[in-house]
Amino acid sequence: MKKVYVIHENDAWVIPLRAAFEKLNVPYEEWFINDLTLDLSTTPPDGIFYNRMSASAHTRDHRFAPEMTANILAWLERHGRTVINGRKALQLELRKSEQYISLQEFEIKHPKTIVANHIGSLPKAIDQLNKFPFILKPNRGGKGTGVQLFQSKESLIQSIENNQIGESLDGIWLVQDYVKPASGRIVRAEFVGGDFLYAVSIDATNGFQLCPADSCNITDAFCPATPSAETNKFVIVENYHNNELGKYSAFLKANNIGVGALEYVEDENGEKWVYDVNTNTNYNSGAENKSSLQKQGMFEIAKFLGIKLKEIAKKELKRA
Repeated sequence: MKKVYVIHENDAWVIPLRAAFEKLNVPYEEWFINDLTLDLSTTPPDGIFYNRMSASAHTRDHRFAPEMTANILAWLERHGRTVINGRKALQLELRKSEQYISLQEFEIKHPKTIVANHIGSLPKAIDQLNKFPFILKPNRGGKGTGVQLFQSKESLIQSIENNQIGESLDGIWLVQDYVKPASGRIVRAEFVGGDFLYAVSIDATNGFQLCPADSCNITDAFCPATPSAETNKFVIVENYHNNELGKYSAFLKANNIGVGALEYVEDENGEKWVYDVNTNTNYNSGAENKSSLQKQGMFEIAKFLGIKLKEIAKKELKRA
C-alpha cells in the first residue's frame, strides 16, 4: 500500500500531523533520520515523501540530520519519487544567504545583508553595511538561535573578544540591516501546496526566537507558556491583504517548497522586508482555535499530502 513518508528529526513536531493523518485516514510512515540507514543499491518505496528537516536540528543534538536528509532526498529524486520540500528546499532551509539570493530573483525585498566567511571578517562587513543598529545572524541557524542585535561596531568587537557571539555551523555569518517593525510584531505568511493558508502575527518585542510550535511554548526562552503569551504572542490575522502573495507563491514553487512560510517585518512606511524562509513550518494551535478562519495548518498539510497520494495512484491506474 502506498503511503506518505514523513522525514523528520523531532518527534514533538510530528504529533499534530499524526492526529491529522489519522482523522483523514491517510496512510503514513515516519522516517526518523537519526535512526535511519540507507542502502544505496535499493529502490525506495512508492508513495509521497514529505521532508520536515529543520535547520535547528543541531539544537536537539541531531547535528548531522540535515546532511543525512540531503542524501535521502538525492536517492528519492534519483528514483523519480514525489518529494514535497526536496533538495532545493532543504538547501534554502540551511543557508539563509541563498534564501536572499533567490528572493531577489522574484523582486521580493529583504534587508540589506553582507556575508562574511569567518568571524575575523565581521568588522569589515559592518563597514560595508554602514547601518546602525544591525543584526548579526548565523547563515545556518533555526528558531532564531544566535540572532543578535548590535548598536555599534564596537559592541560586536567586544562580544567577539569575550567569546559571546556563539557559532555558525557552516562558518558563515550575516551582517544585516535592522528593520524595526512598526507594530512591534513580525508576520509569517503560511502556504500549503502552493496556496496561501493564512498569516500569523507574532510579538517580537522579547527576542528573535519565534518558533510557533506548541512544543516551543514549553521549552524556548522566548516562547513562555504564560496565559498572556498564549493570548497575544501568536495571532492569526483577520482580513489579511498583501500584494506580494503572488510573488511569494512563485518563489516557493520555484524552490520546490510545497509547504512553507515567508517571515517579514513591515516598517513605518508600510514596506515589507522578508528576512526568513521557513520550509519546516509549524503552527500554534491556540492562535488557530481563536481565529474565525477555522483553519488548522497540520490538517491542511495532511489533506494536501493525501490528495498527492491519490494523484500518483490514479496515474498508475492510467498506465496499467
